Amino acid sequence: MARDVGVMDNHVIDNSVKERKSSVLTFILNWLNNNTEKVIILITYTSMAAIIFVEVIRRFLFNEQVAWSTTVPVLLFLWVTWFGASYNIKKRTHLALTEVRQRFPYRLQFFCLILDATLWIIFAGVVIYHSTHQTWLAYDNFAIVGGTDDVMEWWFYLATPLAWGLIIIRVLQNLYEDVIKYRNKEAFTINASLLD
Repeated sequence: MARDVGVMDNHVIDNSVKERKSSVLTFILNWLNNNTEKVIILITYTSMAAIIFVEVIRRFLFNEQVAWSTTVPVLLFLWVTWFGASYNIKKRTHLALTEVRQRFPYRLQFFCLILDATLWIIFAGVVIYHSTHQTWLAYDNFAIVGGTDDVMEWWFYLATPLAWGLIIIRVLQNLYEDVIKYRNKEAFTINASLLD
């Protein structure tokens, strides 16, 4: 009997460890889901602003300027732009003709949401295909950012296929929510705000 209790204790401990690992993984995935775009935008935008600020000061006060100060901020803007697009899709604040859609009947609103998701995914597939090709060309040709000796262009071009991949994930997440709302006859989120 004592042996059985020991086996049961080990089983309880194993389940407790699994639950803890599961909750940590859930926490990490939820954090990434809620903050990926925000962190990338914050880091790249702050870097852009810092580079431009410092170089403007250097240019006007010391008549000096780093050669890459005009190219790196432009390339960082790729990260801000495409991950910003993903964030807007996540928050449903992208261009969607909401004034018109609110007047549609419920089923037609749902049809438009499905059409949106379909078109986003198709367009994302086209963008990912061509931007991946562009990124590989820069990688294969060892393209270096102008004004630098060892900063590769493909590091910046990688923003486009990565962000559009995330756009697909955000579109599918929104579509999942829409299907659930449609089945439950709940109102769709059509008029969203970035501050929500």
